[in-house]
Amino acid sequence: MRNIMLVIEYDGTNYHGWQYQKNALTVQEIITKAINKITSENVNLIGSSRTDSGVHALYQVANFKTKTKIPVEKLPYAINSVLPDDIVVKSAKDVEDNFHSRYSAKGKRYRYIIFNRKFESPILRNYSWHVSYKLSLEKMKNSLCYFKGTHDFSAFKASGSPVKDSIRTVTEISLEKDEDIIKFEIEADGFLYNMVRIIVGTLVDVGIGKIEPIEIKNIIESKNRNMAGKTAPPQGLYLLKIYY
Repeated sequence: MRNIMLVIEYDGTNYHGWQYQKNALTVQEIITKAINKITSENVNLIGSSRTDSGVHALYQVANFKTKTKIPVEKLPYAINSVLPDDIVVKSAKDVEDNFHSRYSAKGKRYRYIIFNRKFESPILRNYSWHVSYKLSLEKMKNSLCYFKGTHDFSAFKASGSPVKDSIRTVTEISLEKDEDIIKFEIEADGFLYNMVRIIVGTLVDVGIGKIEPIEIKNIIESKNRNMAGKTAPPQGLYLLKIYY
């Protein structure tokens, strides 16, 4: 048996996230069916990150075991030939048998896009969060230092999340603005459910003056989800990189 690693890019607009669902179309289901068609096998496709409905990926990683003899360099061409236009396999390679796209990952990087002007963009509406009120980029940037490092991020995980260990290490975090687009990026050894979107929602609260940058420290220390901001919508979120 071969173990194949795929790097995948997709527009999540038309899908109910990555992971299989009984009554909804998902990215995992579409790619699995494509691989099955090409290899004439029923493979088990394992994804590195369970992106939510509407979330996009520039660098999702998945792996599957197969007996196919198709050369690895030709697999992306073959799989892409039966995939819809909003999903693309960017590369494929043979990896060791014990490689697991999720459990072998050492870190992840996400990007979030805020579209900050009075009126929505019909072009970017599925790829950003439209925030119509003026945001203070300086205050938002002054908040970033409190997220960096190792913390218990319980205040920034979705309510009801079953994960018991909420300690994560944020290694990089940045915020930039180019005209009406604010680009937020964050890299960590792992993320809690909705952690990035809750951080972004909290940063927007800072940007509008609802909370001050120094209060981020208190929110983290509180471990209380109710202290943080709302969960930013999914369409502005992009899985940017997985590190192994």
